[in-house]
Formats: sequence, structure tokens, C-alpha cells
Amino acid sequence: MNESSGLFAAAEVGNRVDKEDYAEQIAELRVELLNQQYDLRERKFSVVLLIAGDDRPGAVDVLRTLHDWMDARYLLNHVAFSSDHAEDSERPVLARYWRRLPPDGRIGLFLGGWPSSTLRTALEEDHDLATYDVALHHVAQFEKSLVDDDTVVLKFWLHLPRAVLQERMEQARRDPQTHWDFAQHDWEVFEHDGRAFDLIERMVLHTNSVEAPWHIVESTDFHYRNLTIGRAIAKAIGQRLAQPPLQQQAVPFEGEIIGQSLLDQVDLSASLDTDTYDSQLVMLQARLNQLAHAANQAGVACVFVFEGVDAAGKGGAIRRLVKALPIQHTRVIPIGAPNEAERARHYLWRFWTRVPKPGKNVVFDRSWYGRVLIERVEGLIAPAAWQRAYEEINEFEANLADNDIILAKFWLQISEDEQLKRFEARADTPYKKYKLTPDDFRNRENWQAYQIAAHDMVARTSTSYAPWTLLAANNKRHARIQVLQTAVDLLQNRLGEVR
Repeated sequence: MNESSGLFAAAEVGNRVDKEDYAEQIAELRVELLNQQYDLRERKFSVVLLIAGDDRPGAVDVLRTLHDWMDARYLLNHVAFSSDHAEDSERPVLARYWRRLPPDGRIGLFLGGWPSSTLRTALEEDHDLATYDVALHHVAQFEKSLVDDDTVVLKFWLHLPRAVLQERMEQARRDPQTHWDFAQHDWEVFEHDGRAFDLIERMVLHTNSVEAPWHIVESTDFHYRNLTIGRAIAKAIGQRLAQPPLQQQAVPFEGEIIGQSLLDQVDLSASLDTDTYDSQLVMLQARLNQLAHAANQAGVACVFVFEGVDAAGKGGAIRRLVKALPIQHTRVIPIGAPNEAERARHYLWRFWTRVPKPGKNVVFDRSWYGRVLIERVEGLIAPAAWQRAYEEINEFEANLADNDIILAKFWLQISEDEQLKRFEARADTPYKKYKLTPDDFRNRENWQAYQIAAHDMVARTSTSYAPWTLLAANNKRHARIQVLQTAVDLLQNRLGEVR
């Protein structure tokens, strides 16, 4: 990126605001921002403010200024995350930002944020442009998901002309009073010289969208910079507050399968006798245990997802799987209705916060697919929300795959008659009665709707990097062995032969 050229030329024209005009204009602006902040607390949307740029001290000053202008108690402040922070560095880059998203009614401030992390990783690991573009694609999809979920996303890139930046950094080296506002990675980016600025321009181009555009702000004069950013924030929040709250109404289920259902292709007559089951169970669990320990040593994480109709046998299959995994490195997470904190954020938030570290295993008993199953069938969300969820889920899973995480997805299929038999057996078995709820029988009345929704789910989210494994589960022994065999195959393909 050459000085006074390309995307940043308009941010090098010398805009200035004198001290008197600045003081006069911010007085009214501060009142507006405070009022908006209090109004926001009563609304069901959040605001994400990203302050980034080549003017690091300027970004820090903007952060301080916003805390001065607004009520800091209701600002969630997040600085750029260093690559040596264990809790963050061991997971996909975007996981650290998903984890820190503000709930409805709050404003999250991110200094540096995901653009700075993506840029720094590209420089440190010397990524080629193809790898960098994949990372930028994930960034753009992350922002799109937030906007689609009714989050106001505001991104500011604070720009200094090359000569001004060089002068300020040289001054900072000489003057300890200004040096501390520069982080270590700022010096690293600066020292990469031309390549870093080319990557910055590429990042802005690839992540600029109608929904989440970049505001490139000239940062030479701090009066102009702060006033420009404050006005942009007030305008965006004010426009969103002026819109009426979204009204969610129950929508009757609609859907049909054209042609044969994918679930109808599952051979429910498949079975396994007890002797064969017992011998294969021991063999496969032993092999999976070897591979799981090797995966732990190699830093390969695994995510296992179990879905299926009620009484399909997910719990029993999970127990046989978990018994073979190193228990100290494995966590089983049952997914039910979201709690208050989860309802106040994007539906994927509670899954991004549970992405495993390298070498660890997470088993989900139900998952993010509730969005296109339960929520769709029960009419809990608008059709547009579950329809775009297919793309959001595919993107989430692609991000896991790009970060070397193994993902295994199992759908356990049983017949309607077999489900009724299992319900009746549960009612007659003391230690299984807790599994039977009124919702089970109510859901049974929607059998066909769930079958249609499951067909659509498999058809639209079975990808090369995260395929569905459809299991015939009328015979529990057969389903359990297939789960173990699939897990063994996945780990063996990734790790090679492990003795």
C-alpha cells in the first residue's frame, strides 16, 4: 500500500477540527451517545465496535475517549489478544471473539480485534495469499452472521500516512511516555514494511460489505478522528433504535421432500447378534483408545455430534464411545433449551465457547442443529433465520476443519413403531422413567415434520469436511458399533497407522 494511493487516499487529505469547534460539538454528541446507551439496554440487540488501524496509539485514545463519553459500566472492553495467551491461542482465532460477544443491550469494544489477529498470524506464519484469503473469508462470514442476528457491527480503521506513521513510531522509540501505547506486534507489522500494508489493503477489500462496511478514518488530527467516530456510532445506533423491535411469531411448519428421503435410504433392518457385538465392541474400543491417546499427543482435537429422533439411542451410543476415549481429555455436553445468557447472544455462541483445545474431545448430545430441527419444526424462529442457518453451520464447521479439528456427525434413525416400543419400555423401567417426558409424545405427533427437517439438514450440511453418518438404530448394537468404527476410521485417516 503506497502512501496517498488506493483505498486509503481519502484518509490522507489533512482533515482537521479546531479545538473550539471540537469542544462545542462533542457536548451534544456525548448526551446523544449516553441516551442511546441507556435506550439500548432495553432492546434485544447488541453493538460491536471494532477499533483497528495502523495508528495504534490513536486506537487506544479512541477507546479511552469512548469510556469518557459513555457509561463505562455498560461497555465490555476487549483489547487485542496476544498469540501467547494460552486460553485463546489453542483454539481457532475467531473463537476468542465469539466467546466475548456482548449480550443483547450491551456494547462490546474490541481494540485490534479479529482483523489484527488475522494479519498478525499471516505475518508470523508467513501465509501465502490463498491461506490468507481463507482466513479473511471466515472473518467476513463471522461479521455477516452477527449482522444477520441483528447485531450492529461498526468497524473503524484508523489510518496515518506512511511518513507520519514512521515519524510517530520513531518518536515513540525515543520517548517512553508514548512508547507504551504501541504493542509489540505493532513494531513487528511496521518492520514487515511493504508486505504488511499490502495485506492490510487486501484485508479491508475482502471484509468490506454492505452489512459491515469499513469506516476508514484519517487519524492525523485526534479532534477530527474522535468526532468522526463518535458521530458514526451515534448515527448507526440511532438508526437501529428507531426501528421497531422485531416481533417473533410462531410459524406453522412447512416443508416437503421431493423424491426419496435420505433417511428412507437407511436400512433399518440392519442388526448385529450379541456375540459379534461383544467381540467387536472390545476390539473397537481398544483401537479407538490407542488412536485417541495418539491424537492427544499430536494435538488433534475431536468433536462428536449426536442427533436423532427421541429414543433413537444416542445416550447408549455416547456411553460406548466415551468409554474408549481418555476421560481426562473428554467432555460430554448435553444440549437443551438455551439459558438466559445464551438467548441474549447468537445461537452459535454457546458452541463456539465449547470448541475443544488441541488434543481434547467434546461430545455433543444434540447440538447447533437444533436451529434447523426443533426451532424450525416448533416454529420458534422466523423462516429466514433457520434458512440462513444452513450456511452459518457449514461455515462454522469449515472453520473447525480449517483449524485441524476432526468433526464426526451421527444421525441415529429408527422407525416410528420402534420409537413407540421404546417409549413404552421406558415407562415400565424404573431407572429409565426420567427419560420419558410429555414433550416426547408431543414431538411424536410431529414425526413427519421432523423427518422432513432432518432430510433437509442432511442434504444441506453434509460436506466433504463434515459429512453426516446416517445410522440404522432399530438395533442398538448395530448403531453403537457403527459409531465406534466411524470414529476409528476418522482418527486413523488423520493420524495414519498407530501402534
